Amino acid sequence: MKENQMTSKNQHTMVNKLILSCIFFIFLLYLILRANSPSFKLKNISISSSTHSTCNKIPPSLAKSLLHYATTNRTPQQQMDEISVTYRVLEKKSPCNLLVFGLGFDSLMWRSFNHNGRTVFIEENQHWIDKITKEVPSLEAYHQTYDTRLDQASELLSIGKREDSCKFVGDPRNSKCPLALTNLPKEVYENEWDLIMIDAPTGAGYDLPGRMKVIYTAGLLARNRENGETDVFVHDCKRYAEDKFSRNFLCEGYIREEVRYLRHFTIPSYRSGSIKSFCP
Repeated sequence: MKENQMTSKNQHTMVNKLILSCIFFIFLLYLILRANSPSFKLKNISISSSTHSTCNKIPPSLAKSLLHYATTNRTPQQQMDEISVTYRVLEKKSPCNLLVFGLGFDSLMWRSFNHNGRTVFIEENQHWIDKITKEVPSLEAYHQTYDTRLDQASELLSIGKREDSCKFVGDPRNSKCPLALTNLPKEVYENEWDLIMIDAPTGAGYDLPGRMKVIYTAGLLARNRENGETDVFVHDCKRYAEDKFSRNFLCEGYIREEVRYLRHFTIPSYRSGSIKSFCP
């Protein structure tokens, strides 16, 4: 009897995973079709003098993404309504520069949404980088180590709010603020980012790095760009560190939307000097 119950439970779990995978695959296909053909009709059909017709094909990167998610039971860490928030911005801005803190099962999806743009991933776990990039070699991922612990969040928040150096906008590599990450891969500093997604490092336990410095540094990168705006997305925004640091250093006045556990900020460039305060 017990074995039958266990078998039934395992079958039920497998069915749930299959249903979830199918739902995500359909959602991904919908987004890709919408990005490439909003009216779901073939576009750019041209007929030559020889009556030969051609139409646009799905880009190879999107086709690979569809194949990947259709043949695995792996689904992204974020929920559909959260993904949709970022996707709507990517739909307008791509191809663009997208910086993602965190490497996961959704990485191929983000790169595919940013077709013909540059998508860079920053990950703390080298073993995880090796695993994911072995499955998807086309991903551009870099290893990063962090020197913080989540139990330092309150102290770091006080320092950031108190120190004048933390209100100075400039290249994070030259910042005197203790919250600035000065040792990120050079690719991070040498490019201007249109979107920044913060979903790492790990921050669910007090002995883990937490996202305090990443959130602050993302704010500096956004403010220090030559011109324009940077959309910054913070996942797990209900947790203490993500909530407090994003409100104080990405600024409540720049919040555009919050859906479930994802908070969206739009931060303007400060290079013109017209914006005087760190937060509006």
